[in-house]
Amino acid sequence: MKIDMHTHIMPEKLPRWADKFGYGDFIHLEHNEPGYADMIKGNKFFRRVEQNCWDPELRIEEYAGHGTQVQVICTIPVLFSYWAKPEHTLEVSEYLNDHIADIVEKYPKNYIGLGTVPMQDTDLAIKELERCKKIGLVGIQIGSNINDKNLSEPQFFPIFEACQEMGMAVFVHPWNMMGFHSMEKYWLPWLVGMPAETSRAICSMIFSGVFEKLPKLRCCFAHAGGSFLPTIGRIEHGFNCRPDLVAVDNPVNPRNYLGKFWVDCITHDIKMLKYVLETVGTNKVTLGSDYPFPLGDLTIGEFIEESDLPASTKEAIFCNNTLDWLNLDADAFS
Repeated sequence: MKIDMHTHIMPEKLPRWADKFGYGDFIHLEHNEPGYADMIKGNKFFRRVEQNCWDPELRIEEYAGHGTQVQVICTIPVLFSYWAKPEHTLEVSEYLNDHIADIVEKYPKNYIGLGTVPMQDTDLAIKELERCKKIGLVGIQIGSNINDKNLSEPQFFPIFEACQEMGMAVFVHPWNMMGFHSMEKYWLPWLVGMPAETSRAICSMIFSGVFEKLPKLRCCFAHAGGSFLPTIGRIEHGFNCRPDLVAVDNPVNPRNYLGKFWVDCITHDIKMLKYVLETVGTNKVTLGSDYPFPLGDLTIGEFIEESDLPASTKEAIFCNNTLDWLNLDADAFS
């Protein structure tokens, strides 16, 4: 069995929240051509998406072509809406989470759901986290920063603590890329900013002691951990040579946390994937695609299937590691 744990979905129709709330660059959809929709951010074109961004049956059919049965679905990060008033972000989150829960309920053998929560408000985030669990979601997806605040900020710790207590998994996805407006040419925010954002998130959680204080928190980071794993030597050296700057909140060497969290396999490069497997362990790398977006691995792990990795490693990536991260049983999908 293959489980793709990094996919994005949204409802076919979105309320015009900007009109309802009276402000903001909330996303709405304009369906001007069959099978396609334009995502409009405020009043500006953001991205054109295809029907596979919202049609669960079409997605099942497309995945079958790649030998994949199960998709973990979560919203598109641009819909997080952390910048809005917390009560409005909560309303957006509820709408998106109900949509995902409905898909999971209708197609329990094909879909696993992750929710989104208003991370900018600790109490509301925990409230929606609790509701996510009640409606059948198994975790949440969060951004690599929250309105430019790192995940090391004390206001986020109770949310992580609640995730551990409730057994809810956490998927950290890069968004709101640092330096976006100074490097828009050449698509650099996606090519350079996203990997850096994920390293920013991992370092913030390590150095603030989140993993040390919450050893049972189950976190997975997108895009093979971004630039964190390739630069772990530099990060460790900085920890050792300037502990007065780096080790101020957690005295534990960052390398000690390798193997304590999961990363997906989206490297687009088998040599890099082998390095990732060697660095975090074969039991901590999950099959992810970033479907349905073109920067993802839209052949759903074909480069792994064609590699010389041992069959046991392929099986771990394709299925077992995601089940461990989400604390699920394979029998639920048979």
